[in-house]
Amino acid sequence: MISVLFALLTALSNGSASVLQRRAARTVPDSEAMRLSLIGHLLRRPLWLAGIGLVIVAAVCQAVALATGPIAVVQPIFVIELPATLLMAASVMRVRLPRRTWYGVAAVTLGLALGMASAAPGGGSASVPALAWIPALVLTGLFEAALIAAALGSRGNTRGALLGLAAACGYALTAALMKDAMARLTDGGVGALFSAWQLYAMAAAGVGALFLLQNALQAGTLVAVQPMLTLGDALISVAYGVTLFGEDLRTGWWLLPVAVALALIAAGCVELARSPLAAGDPRPPARRVD
Repeated sequence: MISVLFALLTALSNGSASVLQRRAARTVPDSEAMRLSLIGHLLRRPLWLAGIGLVIVAAVCQAVALATGPIAVVQPIFVIELPATLLMAASVMRVRLPRRTWYGVAAVTLGLALGMASAAPGGGSASVPALAWIPALVLTGLFEAALIAAALGSRGNTRGALLGLAAACGYALTAALMKDAMARLTDGGVGALFSAWQLYAMAAAGVGALFLLQNALQAGTLVAVQPMLTLGDALISVAYGVTLFGEDLRTGWWLLPVAVALALIAAGCVELARSPLAAGDPRPPARRVD
């Protein structure tokens, strides 16, 4: 229950951060794409700094969640970050959500419940043997390189979607490294944590994922980026949990309801990302007068 609670808090913080960061990133000229100067522009924007503050809060909550539960349980819960954030924003701003947005909330929530009940993730170890990280890091690096190369050869929503998936891979890797690092903290204390390479690799992966996400949000719409980010993070994290930590999932015919769950989550994320609140505008779209 502790891991689920802190995973929910992480989702709330990350969802709010994503919306704030997108509002800031969309004000940066296209000429700054894939350059370190993009971060310099964003550092001068209060909304982006507020988003970073929420990212820090989310990181602390995520560390607690991963230290107390399997990665295949914790990370998929993060798919609710967008619907939870929209509901909270609508309540604070006293904005009535349209019916289609509620359908999106229902689809993501139902998809998460169906997926978790069908896959029934669990088990596994708290740490990873050092040598097991070598093939995982090599394959992750090749996958990230392929996504970034494809993104550089495209533009608009296609680039945003590809970079969103690359960012998702980076965040999933960050979570796996974080869980392994937290195991060192539990077993050997603070000294063991700060002497573990996983801690510094986690920081590097997190910064890289953040950079990719800013470029994804700058290049494409939230509709293109959010589903790739949300589903990519969940699925890649589950893959890390199974292959590195030895966590268990149901297979066989259980994969059918899991596929239905993924379809529901994807459709719900697309619908929610179309919401004016997700774009940072609480006003409904203006009606055209013919």
